[in-house]
Amino acid sequence: MNTLPVVNYVKSEYIETDTGNKVSRRATIAGAQNIILGGKTIISSSAIIRGDLRRTGPGHAVVISLGRYCLVGEGCVMRPPYKTYRGNFNYYPMKIGDHVHIGAGSVVEAATIGNYVEIGKNCVIGKFTIIKDCAKIADNTILPPNTVVPALSLFSGSPGRFTEDLPETTQELVEAFTKLYYNQFQPADS
Repeated sequence: MNTLPVVNYVKSEYIETDTGNKVSRRATIAGAQNIILGGKTIISSSAIIRGDLRRTGPGHAVVISLGRYCLVGEGCVMRPPYKTYRGNFNYYPMKIGDHVHIGAGSVVEAATIGNYVEIGKNCVIGKFTIIKDCAKIADNTILPPNTVVPALSLFSGSPGRFTEDLPETTQELVEAFTKLYYNQFQPADS
């Protein structure tokens, strides 16, 4: 686990905020005023985060909230879930906890993702899905809308189904990995 190599990036291609967030200039962040990044979050190139998709009405509304030490992989698409209720079309907020790793190429429309969650590469997380703490979604998994993934469980397949229980140490393992990845994500010497 401690053998993760240094991940070099070109410093001019990332914006670093006061709270340690590193956002690729090649990522598409729409409606940034409606997105909260908790700190020490990495948003990779080609990621698309749609904070502009929000409920109608005046003022700002938090559309997507990411916690600390989140990793959003290359080519991920994050957009809030939506539905028509009593004839009115509305978007609903998406809340993502701390230490969440979203693999490259995944599409996320969840309502809630807990803390210490790993989402593999090329996954589809359906609208209004709830992923509890310390869960893992295997690569290439498709979770249908309104799926609830229990804590400490692995889901895989298409459609995504329960595969196995995860160990009680999942929280510590995921926290160690996300912190290590953040610390190893260093600008290349130019």
